[in-house]
Amino acid sequence: MNVPPPPSDPPPAGPDAPAAVPAVSAAPGASAVPVLPAVPLVSVEAVSADEAAGTGEGLVGGLPLPGEGARSRYLAILGAGGRLRSTEVRPADQPEIAELLELGLLRLDPVGGCYTVVNPRSVGGRLSEELRSAGTRLLVQAQEMPTLLEDLTLAYDQTPRKVDRSGEVQHVHGAEEVWARLRRLRDTTAEELLSAQPGGALGQHMLENALSCLRSMVERGVSVRSLYEPSARADGPTVAFVLTADEFGVRCRVLGESFKRMLIFDRTTVVIPSGRDYTSAAFVEDPAVVAFLIGMFERDWARAEPSLWSPTAPESSAQPVHVQVGRLLAQGLTQRMIAARLGLSDRTVAGHISRLREQYDAETLFQLGWLMRAANGDGRAEPGR
Repeated sequence: MNVPPPPSDPPPAGPDAPAAVPAVSAAPGASAVPVLPAVPLVSVEAVSADEAAGTGEGLVGGLPLPGEGARSRYLAILGAGGRLRSTEVRPADQPEIAELLELGLLRLDPVGGCYTVVNPRSVGGRLSEELRSAGTRLLVQAQEMPTLLEDLTLAYDQTPRKVDRSGEVQHVHGAEEVWARLRRLRDTTAEELLSAQPGGALGQHMLENALSCLRSMVERGVSVRSLYEPSARADGPTVAFVLTADEFGVRCRVLGESFKRMLIFDRTTVVIPSGRDYTSAAFVEDPAVVAFLIGMFERDWARAEPSLWSPTAPESSAQPVHVQVGRLLAQGLTQRMIAARLGLSDRTVAGHISRLREQYDAETLFQLGWLMRAANGDGRAEPGR
C-alpha cells in the first residue's frame, strides 16, 4: 500500500488539527513506532441493555464489531499483503487503526515497526466466548431475580387491599325511603328500564303511579321492558295498565316460569324489593352483581312470549285448578313448570296429576299427556267439565 509519509513539519495548531502522535523508543536499527490514540470500546461484559438493542456507540448491532471505516481499512491492509508500516499511517487513519487494534484484528510489531492483520476467526472465537459468558451470567441473574424480590413479594401478598365501596349493596328499610330512592333513579334514568314483576294483580295505586312514570320516561327516550306471570292477565286493572303502557311503547312479555322481582335502571343499578309492597329493598351497584342480574333478566326475557292482553278475553285462570293442570300437562309442561305458572306448590300439582292419571288410567306422565291430547283431539271434554 503506497501511503505517502506524513509531513515532517508539525501540523498547524487549531481546534480541528489532529493530535500529535508520540513516538516510542524502538530497538536499535528500527524506526520509531507511533503510538496511536486509544479509542474507547465497550467490552462484551459491559454491554448495557440499550447497547444490546443496537443503540450503543462504537458497536454494530449491539456487538463489538468493526465499523465500516475500520472494515475498509482492514481489507485495504489485507490487500496490500497484510502488513502496514507505521510510518505510512496518516493522521486521518489513526482512529480506524486504533479500533482494529482494540478489537484484536491488527497486531503491532514494535520490532519491525509495522502492523500485521490477525485472522478474524480467532477474534470471532474470542468475542463469541465473551458473549456466551455474558449470556450465562444474565440467565443466572434472571433465575435469581424472584428470590431477590421475595421479601417485597411476601409483603405485597400479606398487605390487605383497600376495597372499593362505591359499588356495594345498600339495604334500605321503610317504604317512604325506598320510594324516594326509586323516584331519584327514575328521574335520572336516561337509556333503559328493565322490570320483572312476578305474581298476579298489582295494586291500583301502584299501577296509577307507575303509568305516569313510565309515560314520562318513554317520552324522554328511555326504553322499557317488563315481565309478568300469566296470572296477571286475569286482573282487570293490570290488563288495562299493560294495554295503556303498550300504546306509548312499553314492551311486555309473559313468562310461565318462576323469576325474581327486580328493577334495573340503565344497567348500572338493580333494585330488589323484599316484597310487592316495597317496604324494604336492596340497591345493588356492584358491577359484577349487576351484570349477573342483567343476565338473569335477559335469559327470562328470551324465554318469555308476547301475549294478547284483553280485558274481555277468557282467561284460563278462571277454570278449575285441575283443568288448568291437565291443559298445561297436555301442552308438555313439567310438574315444576306447571307449579310455577299457576303459583302452586309442587305437592299440590302432584296431587292433581295423580288424580288425572287415575282418571285416564295412565302409568307415566308422558302417557298421560298423550292420552289427554288424544282425548281433546277426538272432541271429548276435559276432566271436570
